[in-house]
Amino acid sequence: MTRESCLNVVLMGLLLAVPLAAWALDEPFIITLTTRAVIFAIAGVGLNLALGFGGLVSFGHAAFFGLGGYAMGILAYHAQTYTPLMDWPFVIEGTKSMLVIWPVAIVASGLAALAIGALSLRTSGVYFIMITLAFGQMFFYFTISWSAYGGEDGLSIYVRNSFPGLNTMDPIQFFAICYGLLLLVLWGVHRMANASFGLALRAARQNEERLQAVGQVPYRLYLTAFAISGAITGLAGALFADLNRFVSPSMLSWQTSGEIMVFVILGGVGRVYGPVAGAALFILLEHTLGGLSPYWHVYLGAILLGVVLFARGGIFGLLAGREVAHD
Repeated sequence: MTRESCLNVVLMGLLLAVPLAAWALDEPFIITLTTRAVIFAIAGVGLNLALGFGGLVSFGHAAFFGLGGYAMGILAYHAQTYTPLMDWPFVIEGTKSMLVIWPVAIVASGLAALAIGALSLRTSGVYFIMITLAFGQMFFYFTISWSAYGGEDGLSIYVRNSFPGLNTMDPIQFFAICYGLLLLVLWGVHRMANASFGLALRAARQNEERLQAVGQVPYRLYLTAFAISGAITGLAGALFADLNRFVSPSMLSWQTSGEIMVFVILGGVGRVYGPVAGAALFILLEHTLGGLSPYWHVYLGAILLGVVLFARGGIFGLLAGREVAHD
């Protein structure tokens, strides 16, 4: 087992041990804080698939995060108000079932990422960054003007959605759901990263001409990675909205896109578990430094600057050295 593999095990163990200890000590706030870190980690893992393995610097992933949140919010809103989502040409009811909401959020975000990627990937470099940012802002301003679902005030959900056999209002049980989904997402991304798809995607990032010479089409690889990345981020958005029982346009803001990218950079770009470490560190800094000063982002910026200058592989790169493991 490599040093990075050991770090992965330690990280996931700590992420599980903290809420269990908080549960034993009757500290529900710590459990909720850890759940937030887990959800952000899922979003970071989603972006890392496009950024870390494909080299696609997207500033529009908040759009997929927010779409997942609004998919949850709209379905739950129609279920709690007993009004159909659609009544012509056929009736579509709202739902409070997570097992229905998650696939809807994943498909909606994945299709949006597919459409945005199909256009954005015709460019590269700074143009790709600006187009993804523009699409993200388009969705952001649309939700602000979407008065049917709260507009800029957002949409409140009275009771957290349901999962068979569990009380989702219990913080530790909701954490267990999110933690299980994080493990599932990490397993899926790990398999993709080490399969022929992941190898071809990394090859496309390094040298597109050489990949084309062996019959591969980089555009298709990038588009597939971007769509899957958006779908994973949409799942995180649905969980985040469920955690807060509230969805608002702020989930689609460019600041949210920046925060998701910070998770990836802090933890380690291109390392499967890197965004998990980055999200956990971000939440820890937000909780500790945020209590000291409202300008805690200054300290975060200094840490991020240090990582970029002296630890190019992020936290995992600093601790694991030069070895790179995708497991």
